[in-house]
Amino acid sequence: MRPVLSGRKTQGNLEVHANGLRFVSQKGELLDIMYNNIQNAIFQPCESEVMVLLHFHLKNDIMIGKKKHNDVQFYTEVVDVSLQVDNRTTIYDPDEMDDEQRERQLRKKLNMAFKEFARKVESTAKKYDHDLEFDVPYRDLGFYGTPHREMVFLQPTLHSLINVTETPFCCVPLDEIDHVHFERITFASKAFDMVFINKDFSKQPWRVDMVGNDDKDSIQDWLTDMEISFTEGPMNLNWKQIMNTISGDDRFYEETEDDLVTPKEAGWEFLRMVGKESDESDDDDEEDDEYSEDGEEEESGSETEESEDYASESSEGSYRDDDLEEEGMDWDDMEREAAASDRRKSNRDAEEEEGPKKRRRGSNAQPTRKRRR
Repeated sequence: MRPVLSGRKTQGNLEVHANGLRFVSQKGELLDIMYNNIQNAIFQPCESEVMVLLHFHLKNDIMIGKKKHNDVQFYTEVVDVSLQVDNRTTIYDPDEMDDEQRERQLRKKLNMAFKEFARKVESTAKKYDHDLEFDVPYRDLGFYGTPHREMVFLQPTLHSLINVTETPFCCVPLDEIDHVHFERITFASKAFDMVFINKDFSKQPWRVDMVGNDDKDSIQDWLTDMEISFTEGPMNLNWKQIMNTISGDDRFYEETEDDLVTPKEAGWEFLRMVGKESDESDDDDEEDDEYSEDGEEEESGSETEESEDYASESSEGSYRDDDLEEEGMDWDDMEREAAASDRRKSNRDAEEEEGPKKRRRGSNAQPTRKRRR
């Protein structure tokens, strides 16, 4: 039995009664567990464990020794923990093979014995109008995390999330969970933390730290199957302050303030940082689309105005060109006129150069005599 009644180990017998269970130790010590005080009953076989056990998570604490406890466990070890070291010399050792065969037979025998005892407890409790059902852990959905100080293997059941192999025990009832928040969800981190928020806001949440990122999808699928809401965030939050604030909010799950007009985020939506970013990005995209459409309309309007202005300017320019054509010459005529003036100037210069030459030739010639008649 764990926790022990006295000494290092407590051994004895567990009995089924009409209104509960009674454990009688070899020293004659008694421990009674009432059916009405059992919140979760768990049967864990020894298929992949070193012990087969029956675990009871209680609604109210009971005194065991001089301390209060709300978890009681009855177990039988298949293999002594001190003998788990694999020191075999060869796989063909006949002694080792015989030991493995005996261990498999013992595991099967203990599993059948504890399973049969759990069935008798369920039938007896049902016979006397008590609702008691044993849960079996789903090992395939298990993951490693740190609920206390050391990393352990956590396994979900139909009604709880448990680790009942190592002490201190961890048993989180799912019917008490209102919401689950994933902390430290970033691309750089290799692990994240889980916060299980109790429906009673006066109680602090349960925490499971250092959960591997590879298990996030399977955990979220399991929470979805259990119809438990969850959110993600990149940082650790001050849950003591958050719970104090939420416990004083009477309209926590409402979408409006006390004036019934001012909108607010309902429930745990303020923790939904990842979804909120995506929603904001979608809104921004929609606004960008609307802005682009308006911009295109404005641009088309401005283009039409510019085209009209250009058309008007071109028409005015054509009018001005027509006026100039009526008043004077165009560019081609002006160019032809300039070329003609250049030719006339060059001709005058040539004539001026030839004039002195003719006069010099005329002065050197002899005068002709007139003939007498």
